Amino acid sequence: MMKTRNAFLVVFAILLIACFGVSEAETDESGIYVKPIDHLKDDFILGMDVSSVVSLENSGVRYFDETGKEKDLFEILADHGVNYIRVRVWVDPFTADGKSYGGGGNDLATAIKIGQRATKNGMKLLVDFHYSDFWADPSKQQVPKAWEGMKIDEKAEALYQYTKDSLQAFMDAGVDVGMVQLGNETNGKLCGEKIWKNIIYKLMAAGAKATREIDPRILIAVHFANPENAEAYLNWASKLDYYHLDYDVFATSYYPYWHGTLENLKNVLSAIRETYQKDVMVAETSYAYTIEDTDFSGNTIGEGGGYEKPYPFTVQGQANEVRDVADAVNSIGGIGVFYWEGAWISVGQNSWEENHHLWETYGSGWASSFAGEYDPNDAGKYFGGSACDNQAMFDANGRALDSLNVFRLLKTGNTVPLKADSVEELAVQFDIGQQIALPDEINCILNDNSRSPLPVTWNLQDSEAVYHDETEFDVYGSAGGMEAKCHVMVMRFNYAKNFSFEDDDLSMWVCTDRASAEQLYCEEKKSDSLTGSKHWHFYSSKAKSIDFSLEQSFSDLPAGTYRYRISIMGGDSGDQEILSYVSINSETVSTSPARITAYNQWDTPELVFTVHEGDTVILGISVRCDGAGAWGKIDDMYVNSVPD
Repeated sequence: MMKTRNAFLVVFAILLIACFGVSEAETDESGIYVKPIDHLKDDFILGMDVSSVVSLENSGVRYFDETGKEKDLFEILADHGVNYIRVRVWVDPFTADGKSYGGGGNDLATAIKIGQRATKNGMKLLVDFHYSDFWADPSKQQVPKAWEGMKIDEKAEALYQYTKDSLQAFMDAGVDVGMVQLGNETNGKLCGEKIWKNIIYKLMAAGAKATREIDPRILIAVHFANPENAEAYLNWASKLDYYHLDYDVFATSYYPYWHGTLENLKNVLSAIRETYQKDVMVAETSYAYTIEDTDFSGNTIGEGGGYEKPYPFTVQGQANEVRDVADAVNSIGGIGVFYWEGAWISVGQNSWEENHHLWETYGSGWASSFAGEYDPNDAGKYFGGSACDNQAMFDANGRALDSLNVFRLLKTGNTVPLKADSVEELAVQFDIGQQIALPDEINCILNDNSRSPLPVTWNLQDSEAVYHDETEFDVYGSAGGMEAKCHVMVMRFNYAKNFSFEDDDLSMWVCTDRASAEQLYCEEKKSDSLTGSKHWHFYSSKAKSIDFSLEQSFSDLPAGTYRYRISIMGGDSGDQEILSYVSINSETVSTSPARITAYNQWDTPELVFTVHEGDTVILGISVRCDGAGAWGKIDDMYVNSVPD
């Protein structure tokens, strides 16, 4: 026994060293961990969008390398491996008297200044034409003020001439334009148009024609958002092909908070690349290195939920996200990745009033109040500062974060000793009336994004607390010297599995057909469902052929009292006998009748039963209908505890 205990202590000591860098050598190590990307192409695009930089510098922002030496932003980016700059271009983002709408005030003149600085530092430029006077994204694609009221052919001609003149201005200014983007996140809308023929065959085609005439070597990209919707992406790619758009690159936004898994991203982009022989890339991605806001204007990502968090909000987590997205794109033959607004930091840290003055004066916030004349429902109501300062690759003082090094290290990698980066946040659920018992281990997230369990101590005032009402709260603790957090939700559990048939896995449901019904299966039809889009369906044209049971078995219900409900509707039943039932340890202990009468007239029988520890419970519904053409739907099984 003593040998076993000693062995455990040795292993635990090794784990602590691995997690926390206890040894002197590891304590002295600095820099981020970067796993090299296999076969990363020499010409792989490692880009960054810095569209807001001119307005930020006008507001007093300065940039520094890791040593604290002030340098030009573009020099810092080039030194860290960035080889491409992306800049958005709006037609006229100003009021009649010259007040900036904000968001960087990215008219053509501003974009040319950014392009010249990129070219000076050896980087190519991606010109992101929004074909709007302000932000264009899936929710809004407004026509420029100067093009309002134009019919589609007139608008296409204006877009053609605008694109051609703009690109010629870039060329005359000596800017190395490598790629042009025909619209921004054009998920079914562009420049006020909502019909694909007008969007692709007229507008995008006009932009492509202008680009080819200026320089046929410039790559032409189209850009969409929401790759988690694979069906939509394949549909949009097919429409581009159907209308014979002349383009080179299918680009997507990919923010892991909302846009699904990297595996899905690879599958979607790979399918488009192989089907249509187009290059693919990620035109926008970013990740938070902290949840803190530094400019007194709320951030898109911060406290709260509603989004996925595949990496910790740390500098290392930010670097790991960039590395993994680049690896995913490279692995399918994609051409590159752009980080979005990696230098959009706070214009000041003293007060909202000081910052607001700068945002309004120089357009360095996401929107100024002046944008309300063009976008009254969004910018006009919610104007303010940067919503992504916590996703920049510079701190609030303009100093480069270690994560910026990820671009230059992707090919070679950077192997540093494994050490703790953070601890995983937990979220646990308890049923009403259930004793609160938090886990005694929590995952330590290492700098390579792997996990390793650690003991945790929670500061829970009452470890045997029981709540009889729904509530939620945070509990804090300590694990290996780091703060741990657990979000506790007390809610009324539904112990039924796949309660409304929405999941593809139906193995928990057992259907016993006693009379050979013609149709007896899980059906997807939202209009016939009580919840979601799926339900259990039955139908038979023959008389006396509907006779079945549908049930679930439970062997691990905590001892206590429960309420069981299940809903049914239908018609043409003839004589019918419908019973919901409870069986405990193979003995039916309770039943409740139900009836089907008409479409969408749901009947929900209810049963209350008591379970003792170790009981096996079967909950189900038995349906017999003698009528020819009898039909029905079953949905929403609820099994809820009844607190004392």
